[in-house]
Amino acid sequence: MAAIAAHKFAQCITCHAWSPDHSMVAFCPNNNEVHIYWLVQEKWEKMHVLQKHDQIVSGIDWSARSNRIVTASHDRNSYVWNLEGSEWVPTLVILRLNRAALCVQWSPKENKFAVGSGAKTVCICYYEQENNWWVSKLIRKRHDSSVTSVAWHPNNILLATTSTDGKCRVFSTFIKGVDAKDSTKGKSADLKFGELVVQLDLSLSWAFGVKWSLSGNTLAYVGHNSMIHFADDIGPSPLAQNVTFRDLPLRDVLFISERMVVGVGFDCIPMVFAADRRGIWSFVRFLGEKKTASSGSSYGSQFSEAFGKLYGQSKHGVNNDARGNIHDNCITCIVPLKENGTWTRRFSTSGLDGKIITWDLENQQDLSEYL
Repeated sequence: MAAIAAHKFAQCITCHAWSPDHSMVAFCPNNNEVHIYWLVQEKWEKMHVLQKHDQIVSGIDWSARSNRIVTASHDRNSYVWNLEGSEWVPTLVILRLNRAALCVQWSPKENKFAVGSGAKTVCICYYEQENNWWVSKLIRKRHDSSVTSVAWHPNNILLATTSTDGKCRVFSTFIKGVDAKDSTKGKSADLKFGELVVQLDLSLSWAFGVKWSLSGNTLAYVGHNSMIHFADDIGPSPLAQNVTFRDLPLRDVLFISERMVVGVGFDCIPMVFAADRRGIWSFVRFLGEKKTASSGSSYGSQFSEAFGKLYGQSKHGVNNDARGNIHDNCITCIVPLKENGTWTRRFSTSGLDGKIITWDLENQQDLSEYL
């Protein structure tokens, strides 16, 4: 088993984030609060409850350098929380949204964060020292529907988004006075704020989670049609690949290495995808599975299995526990567990079953060639 720890915190978790030293975890139990738990002698104890939002908190991110928490909510607001003494103090962010905020993420340098919304816009937020508040610049008129996920490129300038219009887009977020022009960033430093770098039309359905590889050379995102999409050489003519699988759709994705990706979603168990030496991506296996799905089964029987899992039933003699599922419901979030800002082979998942589970791929011998 690749899972190393599991704990049920609530009936349902919409999103979660870890403190820099992984001793605390913040999550939303599907309401307008953020709960922060602290690990004390191998037991999780509730330390803080952040109460400022009026509706469901849909996004949380905990900065590794500055130890600040940013939250986004369906109430169209976002707050930056600073720990002052023993209390978390919120600072309102001016988003100027007329629809729900759906996702949020700090930039790598933590001088900006991005908020995706149901208003078909993305807010790029930054701190104004003169006025002592957080303001935002909006990327407008590009998305045709809600922005479901955002992901920062390692260069702190490019931002990838997914939307329920089925598309993945990459924008420039260069803000004069906030970002410094750097020749090492290449052409991205010369792009204007909000300029569209590329639009990927690989998905024929809603698009959800999106992530960059550690180097920023590859982009991966998932859709609601049981496909995962990869793109290299982001620019006017990117190289794209689609991987189709016969299981339920994914909701989020994470790069473990340049050649390995873990996807999570409605199958309640992480799925591993990897690229061979030629750069061709394919599905490898499930994590924590007890046995591999039969390769000789027909499409009809696999469709029936997926249909049965969707309704919590076992059909055609298929055992829903055959893969050793640890999550009991859809996994909606996957978060890397970094150490001193460095990526590791550990990550955590949370979902609609109220569990947060940590995973370690260190001793997975059959996956070592991709790490």
